Amino acid sequence: MTNVTLVAGFLLVGFSDIQELQIVYGMLFLVIYLAILMSNLLIITLTTLDLQLQTPMYFFLKNLSFLDVFLVSVPIPNFIVNNLTDSNSISPLRCAFQLLLMTSIPAGEVFVLTAMSYDQYVAMCCPLHYEVIMNGGACVLMAGVSWAVGGLFGALYTAGTFFMPFCGSNVIPQFFCDVPSLLRISCSETLLVVYISIGIGMCLCMSCFISIVTSYAHIFSTVLKIPATKGQSKAFSICFPHLIVFTLFIITACFVYLKLSSNPPAVIDRLFSVIYTVVPPILNPVIYSLRNKDMKWTLMRLLHKTCGQESHSI
Repeated sequence: MTNVTLVAGFLLVGFSDIQELQIVYGMLFLVIYLAILMSNLLIITLTTLDLQLQTPMYFFLKNLSFLDVFLVSVPIPNFIVNNLTDSNSISPLRCAFQLLLMTSIPAGEVFVLTAMSYDQYVAMCCPLHYEVIMNGGACVLMAGVSWAVGGLFGALYTAGTFFMPFCGSNVIPQFFCDVPSLLRISCSETLLVVYISIGIGMCLCMSCFISIVTSYAHIFSTVLKIPATKGQSKAFSICFPHLIVFTLFIITACFVYLKLSSNPPAVIDRLFSVIYTVVPPILNPVIYSLRNKDMKWTLMRLLHKTCGQESHSI
Protein backbone atom coordinates (compact mmCIF):
# COMPACT_ATOMS: atom_id res chain seq x y z
CA MET A 1 0.00 0.00 0.00
CA THR A 2 1.36 3.40 -1.01
CA ASN A 3 1.95 5.92 1.77
CA VAL A 4 0.23 9.28 1.17
CA THR A 5 0.33 12.50 3.10
CA LEU A 6 -3.16 13.85 3.68
CA VAL A 7 -3.70 17.56 3.11
CA ALA A 8 -4.47 19.52 6.28
CA GLY A 9 -5.04 22.87 4.53
CA PHE A 10 -4.96 24.56 1.14
CA LEU A 11 -3.10 27.46 -0.45
CA LEU A 12 -4.96 29.73 -2.86
CA VAL A 13 -2.99 31.21 -5.76
CA GLY A 14 -3.36 34.94 -6.43
CA PHE A 15 -2.43 36.87 -9.56
CA SER A 16 1.12 37.73 -8.53
CA ASP A 17 3.83 36.77 -6.06
CA ILE A 18 5.11 40.35 -5.87
CA GLN A 19 3.78 42.01 -2.74
CA GLU A 20 3.41 45.46 -4.35
CA LEU A 21 1.26 44.00 -7.14
CA GLN A 22 -0.75 42.04 -4.60
CA ILE A 23 -1.65 45.30 -2.86
CA VAL A 24 -2.64 46.84 -6.21
CA TYR A 25 -4.85 43.85 -7.03
CA GLY A 26 -6.35 43.94 -3.56
CA MET A 27 -7.27 47.63 -3.85
CA LEU A 28 -8.62 47.16 -7.39
CA PHE A 29 -10.88 44.32 -6.33
CA LEU A 30 -11.96 46.33 -3.29
CA VAL A 31 -13.19 49.13 -5.57
CA ILE A 32 -14.97 46.62 -7.82
CA TYR A 33 -16.52 44.88 -4.82
CA LEU A 34 -17.84 48.12 -3.34
CA ALA A 35 -19.28 49.17 -6.72
CA ILE A 36 -21.11 45.84 -7.03
CA LEU A 37 -22.40 46.08 -3.47
CA MET A 38 -23.69 49.64 -3.87
CA SER A 39 -25.42 49.03 -7.20
CA ASN A 40 -27.13 45.82 -6.11
CA LEU A 41 -28.07 47.12 -2.66
CA LEU A 42 -29.54 50.19 -4.36
CA ILE A 43 -31.78 47.93 -6.46
CA ILE A 44 -32.83 45.96 -3.38
CA THR A 45 -33.64 49.19 -1.53
CA LEU A 46 -35.64 50.73 -4.38
CA THR A 47 -37.65 47.59 -5.14
CA THR A 48 -38.44 47.21 -1.44
CA LEU A 49 -39.45 50.79 -0.62
CA ASP A 50 -41.37 51.84 -3.73
CA LEU A 51 -44.89 50.42 -4.08
CA GLN A 52 -44.86 50.96 -7.85
CA LEU A 53 -42.04 48.44 -8.16
CA GLN A 54 -43.94 45.65 -6.40
CA THR A 55 -44.32 43.65 -9.61
CA PRO A 56 -43.07 40.17 -10.57
CA MET A 57 -40.27 41.55 -12.73
CA TYR A 58 -38.83 43.65 -9.91
CA PHE A 59 -39.43 40.86 -7.41
CA PHE A 60 -37.13 38.60 -9.44
CA LEU A 61 -34.67 41.47 -9.89
CA LYS A 62 -34.49 41.81 -6.13
CA ASN A 63 -33.74 38.09 -5.79
CA LEU A 64 -31.10 38.34 -8.50
CA SER A 65 -29.46 41.27 -6.71
CA PHE A 66 -29.39 39.35 -3.43
CA LEU A 67 -27.72 36.43 -5.18
CA ASP A 68 -25.21 38.74 -6.87
CA VAL A 69 -24.28 40.28 -3.52
CA PHE A 70 -23.78 36.84 -1.98
CA LEU A 71 -21.84 35.60 -5.02
CA VAL A 72 -19.17 38.32 -4.87
CA SER A 73 -19.11 38.34 -1.07
CA VAL A 74 -17.90 34.74 -0.90
CA PRO A 75 -14.52 34.89 -2.72
CA ILE A 76 -13.74 38.60 -3.22
CA PRO A 77 -13.35 39.80 0.41
CA ASN A 78 -11.18 36.77 1.15
CA PHE A 79 -9.09 37.51 -1.95
CA ILE A 80 -8.71 41.17 -0.89
CA VAL A 81 -7.57 40.21 2.63
CA ASN A 82 -5.16 37.61 1.26
CA ASN A 83 -3.55 40.16 -1.06
CA LEU A 84 -3.27 42.88 1.58
CA THR A 85 -1.93 40.53 4.27
CA ASP A 86 0.13 38.28 1.97
CA SER A 87 -1.58 35.20 3.38
CA ASN A 88 -3.11 32.63 1.02
CA SER A 89 -3.94 29.73 3.34
CA ILE A 90 -7.47 28.41 3.80
CA SER A 91 -8.68 25.58 6.02
CA PRO A 92 -10.57 22.57 4.58
CA LEU A 93 -13.74 23.64 6.44
CA ARG A 94 -13.62 27.17 5.01
CA CYS A 95 -12.80 25.76 1.60
CA ALA A 96 -15.81 23.43 1.76
CA PHE A 97 -18.09 26.28 2.86
CA GLN A 98 -16.74 28.47 0.05
CA LEU A 99 -17.32 25.71 -2.50
CA LEU A 100 -20.85 25.17 -1.19
CA LEU A 101 -21.76 28.82 -1.70
CA MET A 102 -19.87 29.17 -4.99
CA THR A 103 -21.95 26.34 -6.47
CA SER A 104 -25.30 26.99 -4.75
CA ILE A 105 -25.55 30.70 -5.57
CA PRO A 106 -24.79 30.47 -9.32
CA ALA A 107 -27.23 27.55 -9.62
CA GLY A 108 -29.87 29.70 -7.93
CA GLU A 109 -29.07 32.57 -10.32
CA VAL A 110 -29.63 30.33 -13.33
CA PHE A 111 -33.13 29.46 -12.09
CA VAL A 112 -33.96 33.08 -11.23
CA LEU A 113 -32.87 34.17 -14.72
CA THR A 114 -35.08 31.42 -16.15
CA ALA A 115 -38.01 32.68 -14.08
CA MET A 116 -37.35 36.21 -15.36
CA SER A 117 -37.47 35.01 -18.96
CA TYR A 118 -40.75 33.22 -18.26
CA ASP A 119 -42.12 36.42 -16.72
CA GLN A 120 -41.17 38.31 -19.89
CA TYR A 121 -42.77 35.60 -22.01
CA VAL A 122 -46.07 35.77 -20.14
CA ALA A 123 -46.05 39.59 -20.23
CA MET A 124 -45.45 39.72 -24.01
CA CYS A 125 -47.31 36.64 -25.25
CA CYS A 126 -50.16 36.27 -22.73
CA PRO A 127 -50.79 39.83 -21.48
CA LEU A 128 -54.49 39.24 -20.71
CA HIS A 129 -53.65 36.36 -18.35
CA TYR A 130 -50.50 37.92 -16.88
CA GLU A 131 -51.92 38.83 -13.47
CA VAL A 132 -53.50 35.40 -13.07
CA ILE A 133 -50.39 33.42 -14.08
CA MET A 134 -47.79 35.61 -12.40
CA ASN A 135 -49.59 36.08 -9.10
CA GLY A 136 -47.78 36.62 -5.83
CA GLY A 137 -47.89 32.97 -4.81
CA ALA A 138 -46.45 31.79 -8.13
CA CYS A 139 -43.59 34.29 -7.93
CA VAL A 140 -42.70 33.31 -4.37
CA LEU A 141 -42.86 29.63 -5.35
CA MET A 142 -40.53 30.12 -8.33
CA ALA A 143 -38.07 32.15 -6.26
CA GLY A 144 -38.19 29.62 -3.40
CA VAL A 145 -37.59 26.71 -5.77
CA SER A 146 -34.65 28.60 -7.33
CA TRP A 147 -32.97 29.10 -3.95
CA ALA A 148 -33.79 25.57 -2.73
CA VAL A 149 -32.62 23.73 -5.86
CA GLY A 150 -29.45 25.83 -5.91
CA GLY A 151 -28.76 24.92 -2.29
CA LEU A 152 -29.40 21.22 -2.83
CA PHE A 153 -27.18 21.13 -5.90
CA GLY A 154 -24.38 22.94 -4.06
CA ALA A 155 -24.68 20.59 -1.09
CA LEU A 156 -24.50 17.51 -3.33
CA TYR A 157 -21.55 18.93 -5.26
CA THR A 158 -19.63 19.88 -2.11
CA ALA A 159 -20.35 16.62 -0.29
CA GLY A 160 -19.19 14.61 -3.29
CA THR A 161 -15.98 16.61 -3.56
CA PHE A 162 -15.00 16.64 0.13
CA PHE A 163 -16.00 13.03 0.65
CA MET A 164 -12.70 12.22 -1.06
CA PRO A 165 -9.31 12.38 0.70
CA PHE A 166 -6.76 14.90 -0.59
CA CYS A 167 -3.06 14.17 -0.74
CA GLY A 168 0.08 15.52 -2.37
CA SER A 169 0.12 19.18 -3.32
CA ASN A 170 -2.18 21.49 -1.37
CA VAL A 171 -2.02 24.35 -3.89
CA ILE A 172 -5.31 25.44 -5.50
CA PRO A 173 -4.47 27.45 -8.64
CA GLN A 174 -7.45 29.79 -8.20
CA PHE A 175 -8.38 32.66 -5.89
CA PHE A 176 -11.24 30.54 -4.51
CA CYS A 177 -11.85 26.82 -3.99
CA ASP A 178 -13.06 25.21 -7.20
CA VAL A 179 -13.84 21.61 -8.04
CA PRO A 180 -11.35 21.00 -10.91
CA SER A 181 -8.42 22.06 -8.70
CA LEU A 182 -9.64 19.90 -5.82
CA LEU A 183 -10.10 16.91 -8.11
CA ARG A 184 -6.52 17.32 -9.30
CA ILE A 185 -5.16 16.90 -5.76
CA SER A 186 -7.58 14.13 -4.80
CA CYS A 187 -6.13 10.68 -4.16
CA SER A 188 -9.48 8.94 -4.54
CA GLU A 189 -10.06 6.60 -7.47
CA THR A 190 -13.85 6.78 -7.26
CA LEU A 191 -15.37 10.10 -8.32
CA LEU A 192 -18.88 8.78 -8.93
CA VAL A 193 -20.70 11.30 -6.72
CA VAL A 194 -18.84 14.24 -8.29
CA TYR A 195 -19.57 13.05 -11.82
CA ILE A 196 -23.23 12.53 -10.94
CA SER A 197 -23.34 16.09 -9.56
CA ILE A 198 -21.72 17.44 -12.72
CA GLY A 199 -24.20 15.50 -14.85
CA ILE A 200 -27.15 16.84 -12.85
CA GLY A 201 -25.75 20.37 -13.10
CA MET A 202 -25.31 20.13 -16.86
CA CYS A 203 -28.85 18.80 -17.29
CA LEU A 204 -30.28 21.60 -15.16
CA CYS A 205 -28.29 24.28 -17.00
CA MET A 206 -29.28 22.92 -20.41
CA SER A 207 -32.93 22.74 -19.34
CA CYS A 208 -32.83 26.36 -18.18
CA PHE A 209 -30.98 27.46 -21.31
CA ILE A 210 -33.53 25.74 -23.57
CA SER A 211 -36.38 27.28 -21.55
CA ILE A 212 -34.90 30.77 -21.88
CA VAL A 213 -34.20 30.40 -25.62
CA THR A 214 -37.72 29.03 -26.18
CA SER A 215 -39.27 31.89 -24.19
CA TYR A 216 -37.40 34.54 -26.13
CA ALA A 217 -38.09 32.82 -29.46
CA HIS A 218 -41.81 33.20 -28.72
CA ILE A 219 -41.24 36.77 -27.55
CA PHE A 220 -39.35 37.69 -30.75
CA SER A 221 -42.08 36.05 -32.84
CA THR A 222 -44.72 38.10 -31.04
CA VAL A 223 -42.73 41.33 -31.13
CA LEU A 224 -42.11 41.10 -34.88
CA LYS A 225 -45.88 41.15 -35.39
CA ILE A 226 -46.08 44.54 -33.63
CA PRO A 227 -46.41 47.26 -36.29
CA ALA A 228 -44.80 49.96 -34.15
CA THR A 229 -41.02 50.06 -34.54
CA LYS A 230 -40.62 51.66 -31.11
CA GLY A 231 -42.30 48.71 -29.41
CA GLN A 232 -40.04 46.27 -31.25
CA SER A 233 -36.86 48.14 -30.33
CA LYS A 234 -37.92 48.32 -26.68
CA ALA A 235 -38.58 44.59 -26.54
CA PHE A 236 -35.31 43.74 -28.27
CA SER A 237 -33.38 46.06 -25.94
CA ILE A 238 -34.73 44.06 -23.01
CA CYS A 239 -34.30 40.56 -24.46
CA PHE A 240 -30.90 40.68 -26.17
CA PRO A 241 -28.91 41.89 -23.11
CA HIS A 242 -30.58 39.19 -21.01
CA LEU A 243 -29.51 36.51 -23.48
CA ILE A 244 -25.97 37.91 -23.70
CA VAL A 245 -25.46 38.01 -19.92
CA PHE A 246 -26.97 34.56 -19.43
CA THR A 247 -24.83 33.06 -22.20
CA LEU A 248 -21.68 34.69 -20.80
CA PHE A 249 -22.54 33.41 -17.32
CA ILE A 250 -23.13 29.84 -18.53
CA ILE A 251 -19.99 29.71 -20.72
CA THR A 252 -17.67 31.01 -18.00
CA ALA A 253 -19.31 28.75 -15.38
CA CYS A 254 -18.78 25.71 -17.60
CA PHE A 255 -15.17 26.75 -18.16
CA VAL A 256 -14.57 27.16 -14.42
CA TYR A 257 -16.29 23.99 -13.22
CA LEU A 258 -16.02 21.55 -16.14
CA LYS A 259 -12.55 22.28 -17.50
CA LEU A 260 -9.81 20.16 -16.01
CA SER A 261 -7.25 22.29 -14.21
CA SER A 262 -4.11 22.64 -16.32
CA ASN A 263 -0.75 21.72 -14.91
CA PRO A 264 1.01 24.10 -14.61
CA PRO A 265 -1.98 26.41 -13.98
CA ALA A 266 -2.72 28.85 -16.79
CA VAL A 267 -3.51 32.53 -16.25
CA ILE A 268 -6.54 32.12 -18.51
CA ASP A 269 -8.12 29.84 -15.87
CA ARG A 270 -8.06 32.60 -13.28
CA LEU A 271 -9.19 35.16 -15.87
CA PHE A 272 -12.33 33.16 -16.62
CA SER A 273 -12.93 32.78 -12.88
CA VAL A 274 -12.82 36.57 -12.49
CA ILE A 275 -15.25 37.03 -15.41
CA TYR A 276 -17.58 34.40 -13.96
CA THR A 277 -17.47 35.90 -10.45
CA VAL A 278 -17.39 39.65 -11.11
CA VAL A 279 -18.83 40.49 -14.53
CA PRO A 280 -22.46 39.24 -14.14
CA PRO A 281 -22.98 41.06 -10.79
CA ILE A 282 -21.68 44.23 -12.48
CA LEU A 283 -23.75 43.89 -15.66
CA ASN A 284 -27.01 42.70 -14.10
CA PRO A 285 -27.83 46.02 -12.37
CA VAL A 286 -26.89 48.00 -15.49
CA ILE A 287 -28.87 45.85 -17.91
CA TYR A 288 -31.94 44.99 -15.88
CA SER A 289 -32.46 47.99 -13.64
CA LEU A 290 -30.31 51.08 -13.88
CA ARG A 291 -31.29 51.57 -17.55
CA ASN A 292 -34.94 51.18 -16.60
CA LYS A 293 -37.01 54.39 -16.55
CA ASP A 294 -39.13 53.22 -13.62
CA MET A 295 -36.00 52.61 -11.55
CA LYS A 296 -34.61 56.02 -12.48
CA TRP A 297 -37.82 57.79 -11.52
CA THR A 298 -37.98 55.87 -8.25
CA LEU A 299 -34.39 56.84 -7.46
CA MET A 300 -35.09 60.49 -8.28
CA ARG A 301 -38.19 60.52 -6.07
CA LEU A 302 -36.29 58.90 -3.21
CA LEU A 303 -33.44 61.40 -3.51
CA HIS A 304 -35.87 64.33 -3.74
CA LYS A 305 -37.77 63.09 -0.71
CA THR A 306 -34.55 62.58 1.26
CA CYS A 307 -33.19 66.01 0.33
CA GLY A 308 -36.55 67.61 1.15
CA GLN A 309 -36.58 66.09 4.62
CA GLU A 310 -33.02 67.25 5.25
CA SER A 311 -33.84 70.82 4.17
CA HIS A 312 -36.91 70.90 6.43
CA SER A 313 -34.87 69.63 9.38
CA ILE A 314 -32.32 72.40 8.84
